[in-house]
Amino acid sequence: MRKKWGVFNHYLYGSEKGYIDYRGENKEEILLMAEEWNGQVASFDVGKLARTLHEVGCGYYMITVMQGTRFMIAPNEAYSRITGIGPGEGCAKRDLVRDIGEALREYDIDLYLYYTGDGPHFDKTAGPGMGLYEDYEAGIHGKVDRRFVENWAAVLEEYAVRYGDLVKGWWVDGCYASLGYNDELLSIYDKALKKGNPDVLAAFNSGTASFVHPDGDDTPVKWYKNEGFTCGEDNDFTYIFKTRFTDGAQNHLLIPMGEYRDGNVCNGWRNTGVRRSPAYMADYIRKNNEAGAVITVDVFVDQHGNFDPAQVEALRFIGREVGK
Repeated sequence: MRKKWGVFNHYLYGSEKGYIDYRGENKEEILLMAEEWNGQVASFDVGKLARTLHEVGCGYYMITVMQGTRFMIAPNEAYSRITGIGPGEGCAKRDLVRDIGEALREYDIDLYLYYTGDGPHFDKTAGPGMGLYEDYEAGIHGKVDRRFVENWAAVLEEYAVRYGDLVKGWWVDGCYASLGYNDELLSIYDKALKKGNPDVLAAFNSGTASFVHPDGDDTPVKWYKNEGFTCGEDNDFTYIFKTRFTDGAQNHLLIPMGEYRDGNVCNGWRNTGVRRSPAYMADYIRKNNEAGAVITVDVFVDQHGNFDPAQVEALRFIGREVGK
């Protein structure tokens, strides 16, 4: 809560071309993609990122470790052991998480990480290798059971233990009841995270249920019993909290700043542009802070770690106003 607001980046393979939906069937093609991914991660300028975040005045930063594909932003031995995918062919050779965390620490900016409960479900090697149930003909991706969760938690635990208190929290997407998730399975992830940092905060996204109550009351909810903060995934800066906690979890919302692609309100994520005026967003964040809630703003990032200049200016304005 003392940090007030933060910045989120979707940093993924192929993100310059739009989200890449691939199946990992062609070994030669995958090796070329892996080479491209490693080049992308190696080019990420963590010093510039940290300076920019400091200049705009945010309190914390969150970045994707992975999403959907086989590609991760840091090495992981458990991942290679379980899937059979060699080092550098899925997990980046560079430990971008550590490099970002150490750069941020200079400015007292906290690091949070994004992970997913549906794992590398697009990849025909990594997904089944982890134990995901897949039926590509039927369009079924990512059914989970205890075997998958324990495998995927081993990957998560390796990261958590390596980074310790360098990482303050995790936002874990794709933990849907429709995939088989419940408190028992989510507890395996929570335990893995706590091995690295007993004070770590975690949120597990159940999809729309993470924001909208089943009875239609448009307020964020606590999905997993031990969540430290609410996922609060939303598409616009409209909801204002009245209290700091929801069932003991710190109230929090994650919202994209960018323009809606094709006019679709669900397509503002990792997009350029400033949809709401900086003054409006600053006032919105300030009102939520006054209620005890925290706001994370999703913005565009390119493959080298650069932001959209217009969004940087908006963030700078927000930082000045919220910091008053």
